[in-house]
Amino acid sequence: MHIETIDLRTISEADARAAAELLCAIWPKPGRTVESLTADQLQRSKAYGGPEAQHPRSFFIREAGRVIAHASALPRTLGTNAGDLTVLALARVCTDPAVRGRHLGQAMVRAAFELVDSGTFPFALFQTKETVRPFYERLGAIAVDNPFVDSTADNPKAWPFWDAAIMRYPAKPGWPAGEIDLRGPGW
Repeated sequence: MHIETIDLRTISEADARAAAELLCAIWPKPGRTVESLTADQLQRSKAYGGPEAQHPRSFFIREAGRVIAHASALPRTLGTNAGDLTVLALARVCTDPAVRGRHLGQAMVRAAFELVDSGTFPFALFQTKETVRPFYERLGAIAVDNPFVDSTADNPKAWPFWDAAIMRYPAKPGWPAGEIDLRGPGW
């Protein structure tokens, strides 16, 4: 299995579309189309201006030219009681249902977590369903119980995530206590 790392600042339209096709198939939503998700990806990531090592990226596994597994690793600077903290925002981890059971999701997550293990980011932060939580715990992640807000929202105190389990990687000391401002919507 070959894992490709795609720099989202320079992602091609073909790669953005290939990822969008998988994401729309896994998580269909009213109003979400392959075209809208492709356009959003092409526009959003090119604006990154932070540290080179923390640039936004996606991980792909392809089979017969089709993306069958995907994960995004995005930099996100949070406001904490201890000051700003830039974490790896793990998002859009998915595999094509036809290839499940081959541990491709695990490979995607491990590729993203390597950015933490190498010191590029101090932590990864993400949300998941409670039923998926054990999968991430086996990979070294733990649940966090901080209150989260989004100071950019109309209602900043409204819960900014949609899944029940908020997790971080790794399970090491140093995670800030208290309220955390995502400074944008959940991912």
